[in-house]
Amino acid sequence: MTSRELKNDVYDAIAGITKAFSNPNRLEILDLLSNGEKSVEEVAAQTAISFANASQHLQVLKSARLVRLRKEGNKVIYTLANPKVLAAWQAMKQLAEAVEPGIGLTLRQYRRARQTDQSISLSALDQTRYLLLDVRPAGEYDYGHLPGALSIPVDELELRLTELPKGKTIVAYCRGAYCTMADAAVLLLRAKGYNAVRLAESPVDSASAA
Repeated sequence: MTSRELKNDVYDAIAGITKAFSNPNRLEILDLLSNGEKSVEEVAAQTAISFANASQHLQVLKSARLVRLRKEGNKVIYTLANPKVLAAWQAMKQLAEAVEPGIGLTLRQYRRARQTDQSISLSALDQTRYLLLDVRPAGEYDYGHLPGALSIPVDELELRLTELPKGKTIVAYCRGAYCTMADAAVLLLRAKGYNAVRLAESPVDSASAA
C-alpha cells in the first residue's frame, strides 16, 4: 500500500461516516436518540416521517455504526451506538451555530413570536423559588433527567396542573434548543395563571458539560 492509497482509504472511510449525518431527518433522529432509546414507531411519530422512511434512515445510521438495535418482541429498538456519537452530534451543532447565523435567528424569531424567548440557566436556579418541570415523554425522563425535576409530559400537562404549586416559577425543559415541547408547556402554564419560563439547558447538555 502506498502513502496515497493509505490516505485515500482513511478519508474514504471517514467520508462514509459523515454521509450518514448529511440528511436533516437523520440529524433529528440522532437528536431524538440522544434522549434515550426509541422504537421505529416512536421515531416515525416524533419526527413526523413515515414508518418506512424512519426505518430506512435508521438502517443508514446503523450501517455507519452510529446507532445499534435490539429487539423487544416484534419491536425494533434503536439507541446511539456509543457516547462518541453524542459528542460528535453536539460538536456539529456547536459548529453549525457558530458559522451559520441563520440558526440562531430562526430560533429567536420562533420564540419571540410566542413570547417564550426568555430563559433561565441551571446555575441561576434557586429551588426554593423555582420548580423544574421535565415535559418530555416519561421514558426519556427515566433515561436521564435533571436532579429534582418533576416529570409531566407535555401532552398530560393540562390534566395534571393541580400537581404544580402556584407559589413557584415553573421552569420547563425538554430536549434542548431545537425542541419546542417546553415552549408549548410555558404557553399553557401562563394561560392557566402560572409564572413559567424555559430552561436554557437540557439533560443532554448538562451531561455533555459534566
